[in-house]
Amino acid sequence: MHRRNFLRLCLAASTPLVFALGARSIRGETILSAPGGTASGTRLAPTPACFDDDDVTPPQAEGPYFTRNSPERTSLLEPARAGSKIVLTGLVVDTACQPIPRALVDFWQADDGGEYDNVGYWLRGHQFTDDAGGYSLETIVPGLYPGRTRHLHVKVQAPNGPVLTTQLYFPDEPRNARDGIFRPALLMEVGETAEGKAGTFNFVLDG
Repeated sequence: MHRRNFLRLCLAASTPLVFALGARSIRGETILSAPGGTASGTRLAPTPACFDDDDVTPPQAEGPYFTRNSPERTSLLEPARAGSKIVLTGLVVDTACQPIPRALVDFWQADDGGEYDNVGYWLRGHQFTDDAGGYSLETIVPGLYPGRTRHLHVKVQAPNGPVLTTQLYFPDEPRNARDGIFRPALLMEVGETAEGKAGTFNFVLDG
């Protein structure tokens, strides 16, 4: 079984729990989709070892809108900004499926209207994974702009490791098939909650 399919299978077992707790995360409570625990203290089964090493998360272009020195935060939501909420959670692991604590995960994206903030830092922020390699981000669903499908930009870096720059995509988007950059391997799994959407994606880093 390939790593990507294996990780999705493991994550699928906890998906109802993650989606059910998505609203609590929006109110500031910590949700772990990673092995090791949940906000309610329930222990999840540890992720078993993987046996292949061919499913490293593929890189993608940085694009013209990256800004250095984003603030450290796990929520990009702002009361004055419109948009549909989404809570994105997942793991950062190595090619042996071992979690990577304190990995840097830096996100940036367009707003609901397809515009980037190239002056300040709204819809931009970085965080570090927890001891189980987990991350959690509150944000909005990015808007569309000419030539691109809906996507999130992200840089991921293990401590003292190389930087992975890539993009994440939404399933069932009509523009996916027409976007020359889109890759199915970078599709998030996205579902609905009472508070909005909940997505998952696991990053596999090489080196």
